[in-house]
Amino acid sequence: MGAPSTRCFRLEQTFFGFKPEDRVSLHENIFKILWYGEGRWDWDTIYNFPIFLRKFYVRQLNEILETKTANNTTTTTSNTRPRKRK
Repeated sequence: MGAPSTRCFRLEQTFFGFKPEDRVSLHENIFKILWYGEGRWDWDTIYNFPIFLRKFYVRQLNEILETKTANNTTTTTSNTRPRKRK
């Protein structure tokens, strides 16, 4: 009994795969979660997260970082105002 004929098999890609630009985005998201998560997760865990969960954590981290930067700029501008002389 020989190997099956390749005529009955579809040899082109039949599943969803990452395009090169998608891979960059994936690894940027993983990096952000790992970096701003301050060691709460490891790379394998984040990589194997379902996509919706990974996107959720990225959105949450973005909101936290935006809040922190908004607070820092408000504090910085309020501290740099000239003092009134008495």
